[in-house]
Amino acid sequence: MDYRILGRTGVRVSPLCLGTMNFGGPTAEAESIDIVHAALDAGINFIDTADVYSRGVSERIVGKAVAASAQRDRLVIATKVYSPMSREVNDRGGSRDHVIKSCEASLKRLGIDCIDLYQLHRPDLDVPQDETLRAFDDLIRAGKVRHIGCSTHPAWKVMEALAISERYGLHRYVSEQPPYNLLDRRIENELIPLCEDYDMAVLPWSPVAGGVLTGRYSPEAKAPEGSRAANWGARFATRVTDRGLEVAAEVARMAAERDLSASQLALLWVKDQPRVTAPIYGPRTMDHMRDALPVLEMTLAEEDRPLFDALVPPGNAVADFHDSNNWMKSRVVVGTGWEPAL
Repeated sequence: MDYRILGRTGVRVSPLCLGTMNFGGPTAEAESIDIVHAALDAGINFIDTADVYSRGVSERIVGKAVAASAQRDRLVIATKVYSPMSREVNDRGGSRDHVIKSCEASLKRLGIDCIDLYQLHRPDLDVPQDETLRAFDDLIRAGKVRHIGCSTHPAWKVMEALAISERYGLHRYVSEQPPYNLLDRRIENELIPLCEDYDMAVLPWSPVAGGVLTGRYSPEAKAPEGSRAANWGARFATRVTDRGLEVAAEVARMAAERDLSASQLALLWVKDQPRVTAPIYGPRTMDHMRDALPVLEMTLAEEDRPLFDALVPPGNAVADFHDSNNWMKSRVVVGTGWEPAL
């Protein structure tokens, strides 16, 4: 397997990262643990979770699975902080108080003494970045965190964070975790070049577009039973557009010609895009995990790249996977148009 360097850390990670957002709901604990062990058996050494996933349940399950595997020393475990964990007004965000307390809680749930990659889940527009970065820096110096990263940040926020760390001699972000798939390529405009220039890892979430690129969705059934579109309702609506479904149908056709599943081809495209370190693939079932594992050993054919670019040109989007962030000012609408964010 082609293990890849995590930014400039020297740490080598598998070219797919196991995402665990489904653990604890809808995926039951027993199957979740089996999924972790299947991933480890296949050579995956990178696991991503977050405190907010099932309100801490995902972290607990990951901790149980890792302990049962007796493979902690070979693994890179990543988690995230930012989202509200209770109704308490200060139990959220990027403040020093919340970051320090949340780290302690995550360590306890995971059953480990050090988080390998601790990430700010979203930019906190109300807290100066130097406060968050100083808290992260103190956690690293205390031996509770090895490396820090950010998730779903605009390029200017990432650059600001790097400049602050440089100015004050603080540990800097080594990775960014953005939404990225064939249907939403907007990070190619600014974020990818920034990460290239500053040697940051790129860890895309939603590489198969929340299932849209698996071929499961259709114009007649935009919310199949059990799908994220069905479970999330209006929140997922901007991610299932008419043009996106047309692109998904073409990806499924291309996959069949190559004797692949649509999900495998969509995941492979992200995995082998320039600067991408490891897409975060979050299976809901063991069958989903088994489908993804062969991609670890695959390489995207160079002659196929223009075919994807013809479907969605570089830097463009036909569905909105930035709809969960708090800074994007434009929204993709049904079809191929754009409208201002409300």
